[in-house]
Amino acid sequence: MTADRAPAASRHKLHIVASSAPEAVVARERLIARYGDQPAESADIIVALGGDGLMLATLHASMGSNKPIYGMNRGSVGFLTNDFAEDGLRERLDAAVRTVIHPLIMRVIDASGVEHKGWAINEVSIWRQSYQAAKLAISVDDKERLAELSCDGVLVATPAGSTAYNLSAQGPIIPIGSALLALTPLNPFRPRRWRGALLANRARIMVRVLESEKRPVAAVADHFEVRDAVEIHIAEDPSIALPLLFDPDHNLDERILREQFGN
Repeated sequence: MTADRAPAASRHKLHIVASSAPEAVVARERLIARYGDQPAESADIIVALGGDGLMLATLHASMGSNKPIYGMNRGSVGFLTNDFAEDGLRERLDAAVRTVIHPLIMRVIDASGVEHKGWAINEVSIWRQSYQAAKLAISVDDKERLAELSCDGVLVATPAGSTAYNLSAQGPIIPIGSALLALTPLNPFRPRRWRGALLANRARIMVRVLESEKRPVAAVADHFEVRDAVEIHIAEDPSIALPLLFDPDHNLDERILREQFGN
C-alpha cells in the first residue's frame, strides 16, 4: 500500500456513479451538470457517490483498470469516502492524496472438486452453513498452525477492511500502511481463548474444512460466495492495484487512527 499526491485533475475527464439512494441520485445529476460525465472506459477518474457498499462495488467494477476512485459520502456509512460537497470538486481532486490498496484473492475447492476464484477488498469470510459449528484447520505458508478450530467461522481482513466486519468480530484495527492481514475467528468455541493472529501481507493462508459433509461451510470474498467449500486458499494479490483518492485532512490513515480512539 502506498500513499502520495494525486495527479493534477483539472484537465481530467470524470465518470460519476451513484448508489440508488435518492440523495446520491440527485447529487450525481447536479455534479454531471457542473463537471460533465464520460464513459468509464475513457474517464481518468471515477467519482463515486454513496456509502462503502457503493465504493466496494465500484472498486470491483474497475479492478484492473488502475483508474483512481474518489468517493463522496451519500450513504449511511462512508469509511472509504470523503465528505460530500458540490463546489470545488476539481480543486479537491487536484489536492487529493492517492492511496493504493491491493485486494485478497480467494481460491476455493468445493465438495464437487470444482475450483472457484474471487477477490476481496475488505475481507474473506468463512461461515458455517448449518446449525452445527464449523471445524476448521488453518495453515500459514504450508505449515499447520491450528489443527482444529471449532467456531462459527473465521475471516481474513485487509487493512482497508479491518474497521469493517473484522472490527465487529473483535479483530484488530490495522493502519492502512501496514503490511499486515488480520486473521480473526468468529465466535470460537475451541480453543476458547484463541483470539486470532496478525499475519504478514505476503502470507499464504489455507483453511481446510473438517467433517465438511456434516458441517458444511461457505466462503465469501466481499460479496462473492461459494457454498460447500472444503479448502480455501487466501493471499494478497499484488498484481492488482486499486488507487483511492482522499482529501488531505480526511485520508484513510487518519480515519483508521480515529477508529482506534473511538472517534
